[in-house]
Amino acid sequence: MKISFAKGLSIVVISSLLVACQTSDSSEGESADETTSSSSVVEDSSGTKEQTSESHTHEKEHNHDHSHVNDEETEQIYDGYFEDSQVKDRSLLDWEGDWQSVYPYLQDGTLDEVFANKAEHEGNMTAEEYKEYYNEGYQTDVDRIVIQEDTVSFFKNGGQYSGKYIYDGYEILTYDAGNRGVRYIFKLEEEAEGLPQYIQFSDHSIYPNEAGHYHLYWGDDRDALLDEVINWPTYYPSEMDGHDIAHEMMAH
Repeated sequence: MKISFAKGLSIVVISSLLVACQTSDSSEGESADETTSSSSVVEDSSGTKEQTSESHTHEKEHNHDHSHVNDEETEQIYDGYFEDSQVKDRSLLDWEGDWQSVYPYLQDGTLDEVFANKAEHEGNMTAEEYKEYYNEGYQTDVDRIVIQEDTVSFFKNGGQYSGKYIYDGYEILTYDAGNRGVRYIFKLEEEAEGLPQYIQFSDHSIYPNEAGHYHLYWGDDRDALLDEVINWPTYYPSEMDGHDIAHEMMAH
């Protein structure tokens, strides 16, 4: 499934999964067990929407350095168990930088060692099955993203599309396995050609924290994006090479 800026993204949820960073350090899917079902949105006590999904759990993203919490609490947050009161607003500064898509490294075979490692140590799928799964997750034609203050630039098919995005809150997503995730949402300030109305960051952090990598969802329908768990383009710092990224994924 190739990501686009069109409305109405697919509503299929994945169970206990997420990127080659999940056990490695991120947010995609990682389980082969699939149960589809409906989703409903309700308001939580803080006034933000909570997505209750009865499908595969998704969004187990990497938890970066949180010096103000102990290791046990950090691990619980990483696994998707936290209180609503722990979730805090974040600014685009947490994702500021020059980022590259990992999809080309999957295509050229650089990440094959990651899938082999997962097959050996997790055993849920073969290396080929993991590669097929992540191929769908990582797939994108946006190979680079640059974030500077409130400006986000998408690099796609040789072109650059830039616009200012303003914070539009966060959503707490609840999955049928009982764990949860947080999407941080930003809205395009002024409509511009080639840019999505909304972008949603997922990096398994739930309060201000500098991201080491992230999964990005984008499109024109805010609510439909919250149901997207099949395609999660993933970005690492542009200065890292493919082998560095592979080793970072396997280290977690």
